[in-house]
Amino acid sequence: MPLPHVLLSAAVSLDGYLDDTGPERLLLSSPADFDRVDEVRAASDAILIGAGTIRADNPRLLVNSPERRAARLAAGKPEYPLKVTVSGSGELDPAANFWHTGGEKAVYTTDKGAEQARRAGLGADVDIVALGPGALDWRALLEHLHDVRGVRRLMVEGGGTVHTQLLRQGLADELQLVLAPLFVGDPDAPRLFGPGGYQGGRLRLTETRRIEDVVLMRYEPTAPGAGPLASAADRHWLALACELAQLCPPSRTAFSVGAVVVAADGTELARGHSREGGDPVVHAEESALAKLDPADPRLRTATVYSSLEPCARRASRPAPCARLILDAGVRRVVTAWREPDTFVVAADGNGLLSGEGVEVVVLPEFAERAKAPNAHLPG
Repeated sequence: MPLPHVLLSAAVSLDGYLDDTGPERLLLSSPADFDRVDEVRAASDAILIGAGTIRADNPRLLVNSPERRAARLAAGKPEYPLKVTVSGSGELDPAANFWHTGGEKAVYTTDKGAEQARRAGLGADVDIVALGPGALDWRALLEHLHDVRGVRRLMVEGGGTVHTQLLRQGLADELQLVLAPLFVGDPDAPRLFGPGGYQGGRLRLTETRRIEDVVLMRYEPTAPGAGPLASAADRHWLALACELAQLCPPSRTAFSVGAVVVAADGTELARGHSREGGDPVVHAEESALAKLDPADPRLRTATVYSSLEPCARRASRPAPCARLILDAGVRRVVTAWREPDTFVVAADGNGLLSGEGVEVVVLPEFAERAKAPNAHLPG
């Protein structure tokens, strides 16, 4: 299911703390950075914080700039983004600032938590969403925000437990981290990320910016997901495959496809696109895999991203792309679009791969991007 773009936003001390243990909130950002955060909020459809942050900081969580609020209204959006909190217990203070400022509010909780939230006396204008009897399901929460509330861009402002859970589950598309020039040094103070098993590999640094005396760093995850559930990095790499499809020389007799091969640690191993290098019949996956040593041990834990389902039959070469992927030892493929009957009837490359034990993940929300460079083809 499609998910919103999830942006984690936080400011930390040089030794990695979100706050100290004093009675007042520790202000880590500079005035100019607070204004940047206001800009990011204004560009978001929803802002999410954990119930612990409401208890500790009692934030209003608003877009403060009148000009930015006016721009939202002019664009047909609500004056304020949807404000969202999560609470497994449903123990929420109805007097908190969160409930009495801004626009619409929503609580995501468990079945028992929903009962407790209603007993606590939250206003009738608060949308209380129960996600089931067990622990909070973050993927179900994000799917509900996307499908029911229309949230395409979600800004997450904490706290550390929320950030940790989203990053560990591979659901964070972007991390915006501000580093403040001070130390906290108190082992009882809250940290940004807790211990546990995180996704492997290095994150990609996409921006650094000095803002008065703090530094903004923006990162994206790179390590592919594992198994049938797509991670945020899977979406990044599949988007790149769709971009590569735009590079294909147009053809009336073949699809335009892009492909990327990515190691388990997030290292890009190779990329390719249809008809690359002047070869009129080369396919995207074929082109990418041909750039690699077949004995490269990373292939067995790699993921192939292809804008179109790998072909199962072809006339131009002896081996179709699905067979090339199997011969390379790749065990996971992520694709956007099932091959239509334009050139081959009932093509089923995904079925061939699945039948040989390969995990095939289809992300249909990318189908329109994959189809765009093929719009000139019949059907």
